[in-house]
Amino acid sequence: MKVGLFTHPACRLHEIDPDHPEQPARMGAVTDALVRAGIDEWLHHREAPAADREQLVRAHAASYVDALFNNSPMDGRMPIDADTAMNPHTLEAALRAAGAGTAAVDAVMAGTLDAAFCCVRPPGHHAERRMAMGFCFFDNVAVAALQALERHDIKRVAICDFDVHQGNGTEDIFDGDPRVLFCSTFQHPLFPGAFRENVPGQRVNCPLDAGATGDVFRRTVSKRWLPELEAFAPELVVVSAGFDAHRQDPIGGLELVESDFHWVTERLVEVANRHAGGRIVSMLEGGYDLDALGRSAVAHVRALMGQPETH
Repeated sequence: MKVGLFTHPACRLHEIDPDHPEQPARMGAVTDALVRAGIDEWLHHREAPAADREQLVRAHAASYVDALFNNSPMDGRMPIDADTAMNPHTLEAALRAAGAGTAAVDAVMAGTLDAAFCCVRPPGHHAERRMAMGFCFFDNVAVAALQALERHDIKRVAICDFDVHQGNGTEDIFDGDPRVLFCSTFQHPLFPGAFRENVPGQRVNCPLDAGATGDVFRRTVSKRWLPELEAFAPELVVVSAGFDAHRQDPIGGLELVESDFHWVTERLVEVANRHAGGRIVSMLEGGYDLDALGRSAVAHVRALMGQPETH
């Protein structure tokens, strides 16, 4: 398996606040863990390009994209909401994060890579069509999925999100779009608080109670996600890989561990192998305990590479 690692140094420069959980150190936590695990050398390293305006306005309103460009601060911080702000490096970081997804899609669709993991920040799945929120500016997985649908000859993309928070932005952007199946597990109640009703073939929201263990998560994915994915037969699988469902995470309340992330990734790889020629693109979302984040990302990437779980 040729698995790409897409990232960019600019993603380490965005900072909301020195004490904010979505911190630059998250990037190093992942990349350092990949090195320690001995798998970094087997990955195909790619520098993430900046997404262009055409790619962004497929997912977001042009007025919203323009507002982010126009309000990017020259110094200091520009608050967006109670927990989201821009510094002078945020715009480039967000453009590189979104661009990582489009470049990864292009590579797997061209066959130069079998799969890809995008180690980028800021995350994206809370960014709605017209609004930044929840640490997110551009919806990276949405931009990636639309790159596949608009630029490549495919008609069906599955987006699978196992972050502890529900991907309201992805849900908003693809509401009513039959080309995209959105599958999501998340803790409820928890930010963002509300979610839309399920639609066969388009949306599979699976709320989990606080304290839910890996067994509950696996049963939910097996019973709710996998039948829908089989029926949908995606031509590309895109993953919102949030690791804040780990039991060590400070802002979530689920009880997942590294083996659960390896297991769900294996299941998604199997779906991609059956229906999408193995094409799968994963993008980092949450994960705020640095040690747990690194270990979980390693488990996820091992599964993308077809490697067994380690103990």
